[in-house]
Amino acid sequence: MTFVDRNRSLKQTFVETNGVKLNVVEEGEGPAVLFVHGFPDGWRGWRRQMAAVAAAGYRAISFDTRGYGDSSKPEDAALYTVLYHVGDLVGILAKLGIERATLIGHDFGATVSWNAAVMRPDLFDAVFGLSVPPVLPGAGPSMLEMLKTAGKEGAFYMFRHMKPEADQEWADAATTFPGALYWMSGLPDASEAWGPMDPSKDMHRPSPIGIPPFADREDAETMIAGFQRDGFHGPLNIYRGMQPYFDQAKAFAGAKIQQPAFFAYGTADSMIKMRALNEEDLKLAVPNLQGFLPLEGVGHWPQLEASEAVNEALVAFLKKRKA
Repeated sequence: MTFVDRNRSLKQTFVETNGVKLNVVEEGEGPAVLFVHGFPDGWRGWRRQMAAVAAAGYRAISFDTRGYGDSSKPEDAALYTVLYHVGDLVGILAKLGIERATLIGHDFGATVSWNAAVMRPDLFDAVFGLSVPPVLPGAGPSMLEMLKTAGKEGAFYMFRHMKPEADQEWADAATTFPGALYWMSGLPDASEAWGPMDPSKDMHRPSPIGIPPFADREDAETMIAGFQRDGFHGPLNIYRGMQPYFDQAKAFAGAKIQQPAFFAYGTADSMIKMRALNEEDLKLAVPNLQGFLPLEGVGHWPQLEASEAVNEALVAFLKKRKA
């Protein structure tokens, strides 16, 4: 499947901010829409959404977050907390001369986007989240601490990603990256799909079909080459920085996301199944939720697996904000 018009006008620049250099790619003109990717991804994972948003009259901005692609890759996991990632978003807007933007986030990028909305409502006027609902700081134990108390430290995948040996476990990107695309998607049988609490169903097992057909092969091969060159230490540091963030962010305990928001997810996403998410629960943290879109049979990659449905919802959400 090919979705990219290689003749499209994409503007690349490097933004130095917050102690790092970030690879930023833009398309289109108009109100700013800032895309934030998750694990293991990069700016290229948003190409379809960038094209749709640019065609609708917006300035689409995507970037490699710290640790990824052509951006800086600090070694220290302490430099990968959500606070640093939000600082990167703020720095990008400042360097590009943008006063306000709508955030579009997937996976860990959704976590960063939800938290950025809480911290900087003066800069971020709306949030469109994919796959991961808000994980906001609270006054009590964090999600990770509660899992440890419940004896789940050996089962839950995030704890495995925090270990030093995870760098080597992910190192064969030609195997692990297609594996993550396939096993976390809606393609495998539910009995074989990625299991967040089942180490035998890890997301980086070899894919039986290589790069899945919903992904753009040229982009996937470019990203594989980048991971083979630079490794996964930086990307995995986002997990190592999670508990430190929860420890540092008690000032935001109990805060809600007041901006207009939209949430879309795949019903076959194992992470969503584990949380048993519903719209009313989400509204407790996001009282101005304007859209809730379950995508039947789709897994953890709705921007790729169901790009047309996501693009339609995203553009409609943006236009509603613009009206």
